[in-house]
Amino acid sequence: MYSPERASISSLLIAACALLAACSDKGDEVSVAEPAMDTLVSADWLEEHLDDPDLVVLDATVIVQPDGSGGFVSVNGRPSYESGHIPTAGFADLFGDLSDGDSPHEFTRPSPEQFAAAMEALGVSDDSRVVLYDAVGSMWAARVWWMLRWIGFDRAALLDGGLNAWTAGGRPLSTEPASRPAGQLTVNHRPELFADRDEVLASIEDDAVTLIDSLPPPYFRGETTMYDRPGHITGAVNVPVFLAFDDTGRFRPLDEAASIFEGDRDGRTINYCGGGIAASSNAFVMTRLGFTNVAVYDASLQEWTADPDLPMEVDLESFDSED
Repeated sequence: MYSPERASISSLLIAACALLAACSDKGDEVSVAEPAMDTLVSADWLEEHLDDPDLVVLDATVIVQPDGSGGFVSVNGRPSYESGHIPTAGFADLFGDLSDGDSPHEFTRPSPEQFAAAMEALGVSDDSRVVLYDAVGSMWAARVWWMLRWIGFDRAALLDGGLNAWTAGGRPLSTEPASRPAGQLTVNHRPELFADRDEVLASIEDDAVTLIDSLPPPYFRGETTMYDRPGHITGAVNVPVFLAFDDTGRFRPLDEAASIFEGDRDGRTINYCGGGIAASSNAFVMTRLGFTNVAVYDASLQEWTADPDLPMEVDLESFDSED
């Protein structure tokens, strides 16, 4: 159930947990594989592995603040990074090469090749392990995690609880910029991880596809909006992004998350929000739960609401019941 207190952590999302790889026997010789990494790691795990030579830590912070007219504006998080970040961390700039600067919509993904080149510049290679975090939760980190999967890179994790989880334990911050040699990434493009407007439009008439709106309930119902039209895409169900987090801003255990994300885990599911950020966080959780055919509608309501011919709904019954 929605409440203002829980909505205040709707921008939170990501990380915690570690697994060890199995050993392999070769006659009398036993070799131990490099430690595996879960897709969600804790601050304790990160502290223990921070100096691992294959580990690349990236800060993906974007700051969302009031614009003075009742709305919100996204601001580059680089100043936050420069004022203090996890030691060794580089800055993953979603206002820079990690987005398409020519798109009319904020944070639209670039080409797979451009994204891979940007990650290479941050020191990411095929054999790297990458831990992503941000200073305001985990949604922004989840966006970069989802794009890494999109180019075929599966050795990435989110830091559960983000920067707050790191500092809560009294761990140090650094103002030193990261210094890593450029990496080399192989692109194995997975285009199905993103949906476009045409696929979303077709999904409205397709009962085999589930369309999830990741925004808070007042936006879903149409009581308020930050976009050109209020409400939600016709046929969508509302799974607000903050439901996947506990009161500390960490992800809920998977057994709890499973009660939030129900349905056919092999069926097509498309997540959307305002610009593909909160949707990426929900997609992250669904992937951890074992959903196999999950996508993010990239431009989301920024694109959809700008076209008056694309169908939307408002929940008038909810308005009436609350009067």
